Amino acid sequence: MYRSSVFSLQQLTSIALAAVLAGCASSGVRNPSGNGVTVLKADEQGFVAGTGVESQDIVTVTDKMARSILEVPQIQRAQGQPRVVLLPIENNTRFAINKDVLLTRIRARLNSQTRGKVMFLARERMAALEKEQQLKQSGQVTSGSDANVVEFQGADFFLTGKLDGSTTKSARGVSDYVLYTFQLIDARTSAIVWEDLAEIKKQGLDDAAYR
Repeated sequence: MYRSSVFSLQQLTSIALAAVLAGCASSGVRNPSGNGVTVLKADEQGFVAGTGVESQDIVTVTDKMARSILEVPQIQRAQGQPRVVLLPIENNTRFAINKDVLLTRIRARLNSQTRGKVMFLARERMAALEKEQQLKQSGQVTSGSDANVVEFQGADFFLTGKLDGSTTKSARGVSDYVLYTFQLIDARTSAIVWEDLAEIKKQGLDDAAYR
């Protein structure tokens, strides 16, 4: 009788301990304000999603454009490094996005993977470059070359793009179509030597806010 009671007590203790451990394992550490942070790849769609321009779209589109630019004869067969200047992208969609990230990623992909096949000129830094040139010419800072010689280079091509969109809304949800187009323009002749596009359409129940 005594053994039976002890055995029963041990069983109850084991069961209770297992229940506590199972509860701890399943509860985990939770953000009191909701879901915890989930780390995703930039080309993955997360649970916070909308019908507009998102990271996976930017990765897909810019990767395609970077590959396409390298196939342009004026780039592929160029003698030396073609010099490219980025022009602002025109955003005609309803989404207030950071449109510059598209060209920035194209430039970074080409610079990091083509080993100097294309040279991009930092025209957006002209104010700082001109100030540095003035400091050298005035003798306030040293120069490794003739400070009176302006070394800024001219562009061979301009790279730019445009986003156009079409939206449909109803009681059943929202549908968005976004057309991405990019052009490489000859700076001497204004000829469009390359153009490519990507188009993405999404539908959803809820509309998302973009900024």
